[in-house]
Parts: sequence; structure tokens; C-alpha cells
Amino acid sequence: MRAGLGYTHGIMRAPRSNADASRLVSGFHFRGKLPHLKREGLAYFLTFRLADSLPREAVLKLKHERETVIQTAMAAKRPWTWQEEKQLFIWYSERVEQFLDAGAGVCWLRRPEIADLVAEALNFFDGDRYDLYAWTVMPNHVHVVVWPRPGQTLSSIEHSWKSFTASQTSKMLGRVGRHFWQKETYDHLIRNEQERSRLCAYVADNPVKAGLCARPEEWLWCNVSLRAERLQRKSDIT
Repeated sequence: MRAGLGYTHGIMRAPRSNADASRLVSGFHFRGKLPHLKREGLAYFLTFRLADSLPREAVLKLKHERETVIQTAMAAKRPWTWQEEKQLFIWYSERVEQFLDAGAGVCWLRRPEIADLVAEALNFFDGDRYDLYAWTVMPNHVHVVVWPRPGQTLSSIEHSWKSFTASQTSKMLGRVGRHFWQKETYDHLIRNEQERSRLCAYVADNPVKAGLCARPEEWLWCNVSLRAERLQRKSDIT
């Protein structure tokens, strides 16, 4: 079944240099406009969203706010500090999440067959290429807490998820050639177990906070639902 899913299409292209490759494992780099701080052996909180999940006016406003947060590090040409990364995370969780949870855009992930596809893709290499601590598929975005296993990078894992699901959903929806996911992904380096526990709770509570269910386990497309256990068993068998 693994070969049939076509995950070879999700393998990230080789970086331009050894220095570029090392920063994907441990270091600081920019992909698009957001800064990305990587540390080998640590877990990450990750959010990726549909291409139309934020209204244009909201995007422009948020970009202006974001530039204020990241300008200091860029101007100084120095590594991104923990305090600055924390400030960016607070900005993201408080500002961007408000727009996402409002359900902007077509919300393709609200369709059960598409949410199922994304959930299965997230779980497919769990325990092999990475370990999933938490995940939830919302109507227009996805949250994941993930630990890349040795030899794997967060960038390649993310690219595999987005590439495969975009290809499959485009065929399902008859939207071949059109963007499904927003190109930029937000990731946050998790420093310790306390922060990881807090972010796992944040992911589980997101559907409740957005008014989609009364309790986290009632949301079908998250790791704390009873359905998720069956999904994991299915992945183990295949």
C-alpha cells in the first residue's frame, strides 16, 4: 500500500549545498517570508493551511504585523533568538488563528473524504519517518506536533504531506493545476516536554475553540478521537 500512495512524488529536491542541507536539520533559515529554526532531535509544532484560507485584506494586515516582528533579526543579520521566535509564535497563535478558526475560504477540508485523505497521509509514515504527538485536520488548516526521526528533515516531511494530498485532492475536486495549500508553512521549535504537552493540548482543543465540537474526542479528524485509534491500527497493518 505504501508504494501505491505515490509518496515518491513528495520527496524534497536536494538542497543546493551542504550548508543548506545542514540548516534544514539544525540551524536558522528562511523559506518564503517566515523564519525557520531547526534543531536536530527536537519536535515541532506545524501549521499549514489552504490557499484561500485567509482573506486578502487579512493577509496584508498580518504581513505588516509580521514584518515588525521579524525585522530586527533580519536587519542585524544574526541567528533568530528564542525570545523572537516566541514572540512570532504568540503573534501567530493569537492573530492568524483567529482568522483561520473563523472558517474563511471554501474549506475543502470540511468534506469528510478530503479530511480522511489528509488524516491518512499524516499517519502513513508515523513510527517510520517521524513520530506524531498530536494532529488535527480543521476545515481550512492542519495542526501537527511531530518529531522527525534521525535522517529525516521537517522540510521533507512537510513537503511529502502537502505534495501528495494536493495532487490527490486536485484530482478528486477537478482542480488540477490550481493551488491547494498555501506555499508557506508555519513551524515552531519545541524546547521541552512542558511546551510539547501544552502544544499537544492546544492542537486537541482547536476544534472545540473553533466551535466545531463540544469535546476534543468528538472531532473525527484528530489524534484524540476514537476514530484516530482505528486509523493508526490500519496504518500499522498496511
